[in-house]
Amino acid sequence: MTPAYFTAPDGVSLAYYELGEGRPLLLIHGYISDAHTNWMKFVPTAQRLAEAGFRVIMPDLRAHGASDKPHDPAAYPKDILTDDMFALITHLGLTDLDAAGYSLGARTLSRMMARGFRPARAILAGMGLEGLTQADRRAGHFRAILTNLGRHAKGSPEWFVEAFLKTSGGDAVALNLLIDAFEGIEEAVLRGWNFPIGVVCGVDDFDNGNAQALAEALPQGHYYPIPGNHMSAVTKPELGAAMVDFLTR
Repeated sequence: MTPAYFTAPDGVSLAYYELGEGRPLLLIHGYISDAHTNWMKFVPTAQRLAEAGFRVIMPDLRAHGASDKPHDPAAYPKDILTDDMFALITHLGLTDLDAAGYSLGARTLSRMMARGFRPARAILAGMGLEGLTQADRRAGHFRAILTNLGRHAKGSPEWFVEAFLKTSGGDAVALNLLIDAFEGIEEAVLRGWNFPIGVVCGVDDFDNGNAQALAEALPQGHYYPIPGNHMSAVTKPELGAAMVDFLTR
């Protein structure tokens, strides 16, 4: 896919991709990943959504993929990813859409909803309750990985994250700075989201807390357990199948 670009209000250049025609669907990737890796490389989740009748819009978050990766801490104020996604929606002139995100993408989408965004349907994938209410719960884990590259024991969880960083061509400096921008959400806020929200998560994925507890906390939450852990669930066809099922039910 060939990226298109727009400029965020602070001058950062951000990339996005489009696939398919039909109802707009904003699809936001996870941390250290990018649009292609998260949604197309291992299994064509985006293609499956496009075939189901959606205009799939996939941004590369700042510090990821084909988007700018500033090394200036001033480029990463709190909630900047949310601001970027609002800017993309404005850039595309979208007023009625569905939205989904995986891991950091789910947190970004949740922050959008906390600030008033109301998609017709939303999907929070690779996310549990604690991952939203405690946004800094794994900050130390990722900082230790990104600042100690090449020193992690082979086969350790840290080593696998570093290997994924190499695969995605990630910028460790920018990704470390981005951690400062993460914001949490009070549980009372998400309990007020009275519209359909799907929670899709690997049965062995507890990186972001309890996914079933998140679905149960949402007034119209629907829980979709799929095979895999946090890293492997995006490589399973069940991810796309669950997303299509929820968005078209």
